[in-house]
Amino acid sequence: MKDIPEAQALQQSFLERGYVASPALSTALRLVEALGKPLLLEGPAGVGKTEAAKTLAAVLGTPLIRLQCYEGLDAQSALYEWNYARQLLHIRAAEALNQDIDDAALYSEKFLMRRPLLQAISQPTPPVLLIDEVDRADDAFEAFLLELLAEWQVTVPELGTLQAVSRPHVLLTSNRSRELSDALRRRCLYQWVEYPTRAAELEIVQARLPGISQNLARQVTDAVHTLRELPLSKPPGVAETLDWAQALVVLHRDHLDLDALRTTLGTVLKLREDWQLAQPVLEKQVSR
Repeated sequence: MKDIPEAQALQQSFLERGYVASPALSTALRLVEALGKPLLLEGPAGVGKTEAAKTLAAVLGTPLIRLQCYEGLDAQSALYEWNYARQLLHIRAAEALNQDIDDAALYSEKFLMRRPLLQAISQPTPPVLLIDEVDRADDAFEAFLLELLAEWQVTVPELGTLQAVSRPHVLLTSNRSRELSDALRRRCLYQWVEYPTRAAELEIVQARLPGISQNLARQVTDAVHTLRELPLSKPPGVAETLDWAQALVVLHRDHLDLDALRTTLGTVLKLREDWQLAQPVLEKQVSR
């Protein structure tokens, strides 16, 4: 695994993988290692927060371990489970041989299934740990995270305290569906991630789809930025931009006309109401 490079080199490494990182974001990612602190990425859905973690793992040549947060997520679900089916087979095998059942053996690492957080602190070299959409988890889980991020150790009652073998590079993402605690924010570096500028998004499309015509890439990018100016319920993210552009390439389109617009708009808008609002606007734009 490599060390995180300096910000400018990191920005270039991201670009080589089709991710246009701002100087502020690449600097924040660089500081994750330099300061040994988690980085909290906030911003609208679809701006590339999760992709930043994936790209960082690719740049470093280290595993990405992802914990997807949801309402009701508890600490144990994020840490470990016991393999009850395998334990049961072990018990039946012991009974068949008239052997005593050893509880210590039954709750040993042999039957432990490591979930993302325990996986992350068990790696011999630091992985990238993505705690995705932490705002979806409740306050109790957030409080547990505070302890983990401070101590880098967890307790499994049957095994005792397990200390991190290596400290992962931690990125947390939030879409601000609820406000996070001040305590969590204090423990993290922070970066707001906005939709890319028109020029940056054009660069992303061309980097990810090198065979796309320049005209089509520009038309798709312009159309997406027009959509984001409308009062849509689900504004398109960068992933939808790429889906739309790729769909048009697959359909052998080299420009966006009315027919292409009407037949592929579903790749970028996912609600009927948004479609009804946006289609007349885009048709006017494409017809100019």
